[in-house]
Amino acid sequence: MPAVMVLNYIWIAFFVIAFVVAAVKLIFTGDFDVFPAMMDSTFSSSKTAFEISLGLTGVLSLWLGIMKVGEKGGVVNVLARLLSPVFSRLFPDIPKGHPVTGSIFMNIAANMLGLDNAATPLGLKAMEQMQELNAKKDTASNPMIMFLVLNTSGLTLIPVSIMVYRAQMGAAQPTDIFIPILLATFFSTLAGIIVTSLYQRINLLNRTMLLTLGGACLLVAGIIWGFSQMSPDMMNRVSTTAANILLMSIIVGFIVAGMRKKVNVYDAFIEGAKDGFTTAVRIIPYLVAILVGIGVFRASGAMDMLIGGLHRAVELTGFSAEWVDAMPTALMKPLSGSGARGMMVDAMTTYGADSFVGRLSCVFQGSTDTTFYILAVYFGSVGIKHTRHAVSCGLLADLAGIIAAIAICYMFFG
Repeated sequence: MPAVMVLNYIWIAFFVIAFVVAAVKLIFTGDFDVFPAMMDSTFSSSKTAFEISLGLTGVLSLWLGIMKVGEKGGVVNVLARLLSPVFSRLFPDIPKGHPVTGSIFMNIAANMLGLDNAATPLGLKAMEQMQELNAKKDTASNPMIMFLVLNTSGLTLIPVSIMVYRAQMGAAQPTDIFIPILLATFFSTLAGIIVTSLYQRINLLNRTMLLTLGGACLLVAGIIWGFSQMSPDMMNRVSTTAANILLMSIIVGFIVAGMRKKVNVYDAFIEGAKDGFTTAVRIIPYLVAILVGIGVFRASGAMDMLIGGLHRAVELTGFSAEWVDAMPTALMKPLSGSGARGMMVDAMTTYGADSFVGRLSCVFQGSTDTTFYILAVYFGSVGIKHTRHAVSCGLLADLAGIIAAIAICYMFFG
């Protein structure tokens, strides 16, 4: 798939560029320490990757167990019903009452809850059903593109994995990025909807959409205004407290929903928790690969050269360049989730989990999704060759998420 090939080339580039930079430093500056440092980084990075993956097991098991309880308790179905009036207007080309609307709603609802294992099969099913309505089988239809943009904009209510990584990396309050991620991903999704609607000439000026999007914008504006009235210390305390209350409410709510559906909550939790161990084990090779590549790239001095160049370019404009150190995560995210995850972990390892760069990397990771990978998987599953405006809309949504993440992090942590 294209996204996988791009990651392949990037991974190779890490080693090749690192070797060239190290060789130049050795020949022209007599730096005999650069190659030993690169080899040391391969061992330390692989050890770090394994320790992180192993440490994720318990927390992943907890949250995947809770998610399974919510899934069986009908929470996804409730969200789907709530979203129905909105999505029926975003997909005007789909006949009213067509079965695909159910798959779309279920997929988006599952993504919002962070249920990746449930969301992907539902998404593939939705693409197959939309392909049945598609007159040009090799060309993406308008509903397909809107659906893909909603997926790539990364709207997630519960960024579980990011909070887990922050806890593993020693963050004092792993949930302090919860509210910033919600705000950043909102702007990413809003931009994706607006841009795609303009391309497809979908009328957003109707009562349902104005009430939904306008109400959401007012709510977000109110949250931002409220936090802007607080001191940085109070803002951090209120944000963290609100996030923890919301997360605990979700846990209790999922359990209550399971009880109401007469689900065996304990068994459902165990079923989901088992996936936590397999997930933690499954990511070990990916995390080792990307962290070793980044470690070699950084140890050679190539990362400092790249970031330093960006720093100087931004400083020439007169703006603060502190955010530049987190940009590798933002640039990698559209290409690869595992690659961006590695960049995020590297940023927290290098600068600290509670540093501005460490937090901004986490918000970058949560504000958008892997645009090219999602396009490759979903379009590839139904044989779509001509993607039309899907890539441009997806990337514009990513850009909005990046800009929003920077602004929001300066507000909360700057």
